[in-house]
Amino acid sequence: MTRTLAYWITTGLVALVFTVTGVSLLARVPHFTADMAHLGYPVYFLAILGTWKVLGAIAVAIPGLPRLKEWAYAGMIFDLSSAAASRMVSNDGAVKAILPLIIACVVVASWSLRPTGRKLLAVT
Repeated sequence: MTRTLAYWITTGLVALVFTVTGVSLLARVPHFTADMAHLGYPVYFLAILGTWKVLGAIAVAIPGLPRLKEWAYAGMIFDLSSAAASRMVSNDGAVKAILPLIIACVVVASWSLRPTGRKLLAVT
């Protein structure tokens, strides 16, 4: 029961964070647009990244599709580690670089706590 609760809390947080940031990028919310420009990303990248974030949030939240979930979790780690690296390269300081890494830890927790029905099982 505790494991299931921890799974749903971490997965809910992951889905929420990726949905909010994805929709904000797609809607070109000024704060997000300015932040991405500060990091050196072109405007068209907001639509690409926003779309993948929303799709990733949906993939980890819905039942079934374990292979898709594996790819979504991997994409989230790629996104968050790239965000941390972008912050460091842009001299934004350790605090702004650490936040994506903290979120990455929540993503890893969600991945590791997922129930058997949401795991990609080895074919023997």
